[in-house]
Amino acid sequence: MSLRKKILLGYSITLVLMGLVIGWAVLNLASLGKASEAILRENYRSIDAAENMIDNLERQDSEILLFLLGYGKDGEASFLKHQSVFLLWLARAKDNVTIAGEGELVNTIERHYNTYIIGFSELKRLYAISLTDANNYYQQSLSQDFNRVRSEALRLRDINQATMFQASRRAEQLATQTVVSTVSVGLIGLLVGLIFNLMLSSRLVGPLHRIVEATKKVAQGDYSARVPTDTSDELGQVAVEFNLMAKKLEHFHSLNIEQIVSEKRKSEAILGSIQDGIIVLDTDLNISDLNPTARQIFEAGNEPLTGLPVGKLVNDRRLLEVLAATVKNGKTSREDNEMNVVSVPRKEETQYYAFTISPIIGESRELLGEVALFRDITRLKELERLKSDFVMAASHELRTPLTSMGMSVDLLLERVYDKLDEKSQLLLTTARDEIKRLKILINELLELSKIESGNIQMDFQQCPLQPLFEKVLSVFTAQAAEKGIILRSKLPADLPKVSADANKVTWVLMNLISNALRYVPEKGEIFLSAERIGDQVQISVIDNGPGIPIEYQSRIFDKFVQLKGETKSEGSGLGLAICKEIVRAHKGIIWVDSMPGQGSTFNFTLPVPSGNRRAEK
Repeated sequence: MSLRKKILLGYSITLVLMGLVIGWAVLNLASLGKASEAILRENYRSIDAAENMIDNLERQDSEILLFLLGYGKDGEASFLKHQSVFLLWLARAKDNVTIAGEGELVNTIERHYNTYIIGFSELKRLYAISLTDANNYYQQSLSQDFNRVRSEALRLRDINQATMFQASRRAEQLATQTVVSTVSVGLIGLLVGLIFNLMLSSRLVGPLHRIVEATKKVAQGDYSARVPTDTSDELGQVAVEFNLMAKKLEHFHSLNIEQIVSEKRKSEAILGSIQDGIIVLDTDLNISDLNPTARQIFEAGNEPLTGLPVGKLVNDRRLLEVLAATVKNGKTSREDNEMNVVSVPRKEETQYYAFTISPIIGESRELLGEVALFRDITRLKELERLKSDFVMAASHELRTPLTSMGMSVDLLLERVYDKLDEKSQLLLTTARDEIKRLKILINELLELSKIESGNIQMDFQQCPLQPLFEKVLSVFTAQAAEKGIILRSKLPADLPKVSADANKVTWVLMNLISNALRYVPEKGEIFLSAERIGDQVQISVIDNGPGIPIEYQSRIFDKFVQLKGETKSEGSGLGLAICKEIVRAHKGIIWVDSMPGQGSTFNFTLPVPSGNRRAEK
């Protein structure tokens, strides 16, 4: 029998028992109702008839007294009226004879009443002859007939009342028996149903308990657990499938446990041998694992850290933000790599570690966690600082002689240019141009060194972007028209202001547009746009030029990196590096999206002032 049929059978038996109890109660209630109806039908009508006969008989006696007092006509008429009513109730009493002896009593009442009526006729005759004879007749004969009829009517009422009382007692006993029997049948039905349901639930739940116990054993590693299959219903099928699963798990466990342990040890050995720090996190940013190098970096010692929030180990706000963004987006956020550095103070010096965050993606593309890799770049930072110091010092030292050389060359060009031959004039002019180029290079190096060292002065204000775009476009309108290049922009109407140094942002835009003009072919297009993304505004300079080769895109913002275009480049290779440092000083990021042959898009972000940020954030 299937599990469904067993459950339906249990409910059916319970419903049948309920139906039996209800039927028994209905039958008893019907019997009680019939008993009550019998009381009303058999006795109440006779009592009502007796009461009305007594009442009308007494009224007739009163009318006789009025007749004797001299109210003859009125008394006789009223007597006849009550006589007809008495006879009516007498007839009803005769129709409702239900008690032994009640019929003879009713006949006696009728016979004596007829005698009483004849006596009234005799009274009227004597009254017409002599009032005294009439009074004597009433006292001696008619009043006795009245009392005889009245006592017999009272007896009729009394025997019906006694019978009614007895019937009421019988109805009360029947009601008591009904309650007792109904409760008894109900309790028996409840007990039978309870016993049956307990038996049925035991048969249904028993296999489930065995399956649960076996499941717990399997979860604890006991793959030899089995469930007895003593039924053929759905639970029996579940037990069969469970036993098959446990058997396969036992076989799989015996085959793979040694391999899994071996692979785990290999992974732990590899993780421990890596010189970079590694922290493995779950999706809740809790530590799943870390290697000895990471413990050394963050001075964790040997204390247990598995399962703890990463904030217990790391207190760098920048690192925690990137970790949270990676979990939220499921991929590494686009960030400036030079900003992904965490500093760890030591007693002797501060150490610097560049970190890379990579999400862990499962086979079904769900996010399982993330891995943070920390690489020691302290020496690189020191070398970069020394290089910047050297560049700044060298630039300062070269600026004075270059100025002198420039003044000398300008003086020669002014005074002796016409006296020189053509070759000497060319050499002198070339020297002047090279000195100018060196001056631009040295000024850009000094500017870049100031930005990198944090010595540049920034005038942050709440700036609308529309005037900046208009200013930049006006500078390059003539140059773009000369090359047949379309230069345009588009800004959303609700674009908020940005927190920025207007002059520095203008310089960045001019540098990006200048580079685009250098590489975009004739009849090309350069497009400026901006949009709000969260608490930042993203500004884009889009062109349909030849694009940037893949091998250059990762280092396009490095110093002295130049692309070879159709025209000879006279730049120093520092423009984009300065742009990157200016954007970093604004706490923004800059990057490029480009496909060779499909143009380039330079993007950078600027923060929105806190007063203009969206409330929902």
